[in-house]
Formats: sequence, C-alpha cells, structure tokens
Amino acid sequence: MCDPSCLPLVTHPLAAARVPIILSTDVGNEIDDQWAIVYLMTSPEFDVLGLISAHAPTLPPPAAHTTYLILRDVIENRLKMAEHPPILEGSSLPLRDSRTPRPNPGADFIVQTSKRFCPDNRLTVFTIGAATDVASAILEDATVADRIRIVAMGFRSWPEGGEEFNVANDVAAWQAILNSRVPVVVGCGDVCRAHLSLTPDQAKALVSERGSVGRWLWEEYQAWYYRFVKPLRGNDLSRPWVIWDTIVLAYAQGMTTQRTYTRPALKGDLTFEAGKANGTITWITSVDSARMWSDFAQKLDTYQRTHAVGGEAPPPFVP
Repeated sequence: MCDPSCLPLVTHPLAAARVPIILSTDVGNEIDDQWAIVYLMTSPEFDVLGLISAHAPTLPPPAAHTTYLILRDVIENRLKMAEHPPILEGSSLPLRDSRTPRPNPGADFIVQTSKRFCPDNRLTVFTIGAATDVASAILEDATVADRIRIVAMGFRSWPEGGEEFNVANDVAAWQAILNSRVPVVVGCGDVCRAHLSLTPDQAKALVSERGSVGRWLWEEYQAWYYRFVKPLRGNDLSRPWVIWDTIVLAYAQGMTTQRTYTRPALKGDLTFEAGKANGTITWITSVDSARMWSDFAQKLDTYQRTHAVGGEAPPPFVP
C-alpha cells in the first residue's frame, strides 16, 4: 500500500515528467563521473534530489571527503550552480561484511528521502562508484528496498559477473544488494567498452568547442588520457577511452536495450552464483551511443545558453 504522501505513479523512466534521482559517485577517481554529472545536471528530465560522495582507493583519504570536495567543485565552480541539490558525504570505507551497514550522512539521506516513495513509484539511485552507501541504507532499513531502484555501472559481463572497479571496491555491498529485494539494473564493463568509448579526436569534436563546460570536460579527458592511458599505449592516440558511467543516464532515458535474468548471488571472487538469490536482475545489452552523445551535446549547449557559466556561448548544435 502506497503512503498518502507518495508521489504519482511512475511506470517507466520516460513516463515521468521529471524522474526523481539520487546520484552516488566516486568523482575524481577517473573522468567518466565528471561527464555523467554534467549530463545529469543539464537534463531537465531528472529531478535530482541529492548527490552523494562515494569512496575509491585511488583517492586521498578520507576518500569520500576528497570526493565530496571534487563534487562540490563540479557543481558550484564548473556548472556555476548557486542553488543545487544537497551534497552529502558517504562512507570512506567499504562494508565490513554483507550484513553490517556503514552509517553516514549519504546512507541516511537515502533512507529518509525514500520514505516519500513506494513500490509503485520508486526513487532511482544511480550508483557510479562503490555501492557502500546505498547498501548501507538497505541494511539500516530493509523497507528501503521497497521504495528505490538501483541503476548501476558495474561488473564485467553476463553471466560471469567478473571483476570491475566499482564492484571490487565493495564486494560486500553488492552481496547485500543482490541478496535484498531491491530492483537492480546493471550496465557492465563489456557493454560500456562496446558502446561508450571515445578516441581523443572524438572526445575533442564532441565537447571542446561547447563553451566553458565543454572545454573543461575536454581538458579532463586529455589530462586523464595522457597521464594514465598513453603510457600504456605508447604513441597510438587512435585508441579510445571509455566514458563508463553515462550508461545509467542512457538507460533512464530509454536509449538502451536490456534483458531480464534470474537474479544471481555474488561470490567473493566477483563471479556470479546462479540460483542463490531471489527475484530478477535487469542487464543492459546495448546503448544507442549516437543518440546519447547527440542528446548530451544538445543539453550542454542549452544549459550554457540559459545559465551564467562564464565564457562565450557555445556554437549552434549540429546533429
């Protein structure tokens, strides 16, 4: 039974005037989070209720505080948002085990915000980093699983599961999630590689002349590529890098295909174990990347035309 304060029924992300979202991100670990945050915050389809900083072992400790500061910089200094959704610090450590939460402001925010929702009208939590905070919310209050859905970038492939950065940073959190009844949508590494890779030339053409925000995204891409990617690939600059986390935005806007499978459990080696969990899991199988990048560019242009972000106006969008 839906609480009287529950929002109107939402049957599909595209059916809502504005889809309510909480984002959990380890921004600062790589470059894809910056791109995903900009895409999310410039998309009028989404009602962003809050932003939570997640941990990653590559960030200076306390990791979630480092992420929190970078997240504030993206929102306040890059996107120039004087008014914005609350930004909350998550846990700087993974779960001790799959039964014990890590209490923190981010997890508490998910618990409290979810109380406005119900099984027929769920709050969507985008998880594009370690899943510690959303798992902690579910472990703190099992009924959260009846009020949210998780859309995550994680795992390597189906049906293996497999090692991938976000999941490896808190295996116990994903064990808790898959053992719960919360609906889960996954965009895995193999699908991201196949559909969301951009060469330096492609990234430059997409964003470098799209105002101050676009130039900053291109600078972030270049800095990452030349510091971390080029040493692995020598002078071959034709090789792409993956903008992984935008897959959650593509799914929520109907730009993906997906299949539903019997839900597996997760073993400690990050592989799936069939028949050990209840319910189902939705697995993204492809992304209409041409449509997604076109949409991204249009929204980046529109946002900068309607907000004072500094610099000259971006050029007209050419599909």
